[in-house]
Amino acid sequence: MKTFGRFATLALAVAVISASAMAQAPATTLTNLIDGSEELNSSGSWGGYSSLTLIPGAGLFGVTSTQTVLTIVFTAGSTVDVGNMILYTSARGSSTITGTKKVTLGGISNPSINLTSTSVCPVQPVSTANPCYVKLDPIKGSLVVTDDYTFTIYFLNDSNNATMEGAGTGPVQGSLSAWAVSGDQTRIKKKGTLPSGNAGEGPPFLMYVTNE
Repeated sequence: MKTFGRFATLALAVAVISASAMAQAPATTLTNLIDGSEELNSSGSWGGYSSLTLIPGAGLFGVTSTQTVLTIVFTAGSTVDVGNMILYTSARGSSTITGTKKVTLGGISNPSINLTSTSVCPVQPVSTANPCYVKLDPIKGSLVVTDDYTFTIYFLNDSNNATMEGAGTGPVQGSLSAWAVSGDQTRIKKKGTLPSGNAGEGPPFLMYVTNE
């Protein structure tokens, strides 16, 4: 009887320790979903323009994820006024939009980002040497290799955006490439056509595509 009591006590202790360890273990490990941009430069004069970044499905790593997190980068400015953000889906190599997903920061798709706040950009002032990385809200769903994705962000044509600069221009680095189009290109509906452009440079804003 005493032996059974000791065994039961030991089993209970092991169960409690295991449950505690499982509760403390991270649910996921931060992982790149695609080879991101490796270059940091500066790119300004974005007021009234949309930046479109291609995330090719063929370049995706073999990572299973239930969500996608986009990180954008800034190298100058005080406030960034975003007009809207969207993630377009299209079949591999096609310009026809088959799906759209709203992209948000703090639950809204048109945030104003305070680059002078240390809670947003810990290292001040923001510069090419001290870029500010802004992680957007997770997008539900996984990216698939048979589709392409185009992250599109439109910047309002105002004085704040006149001094704002992004990072990552120049020759293509990694799998991401981008182009700029005048006007708001974030309102295109399903079955519409992605605006064309020269996708021969690295993305000026999107730096990382991760699982968390």
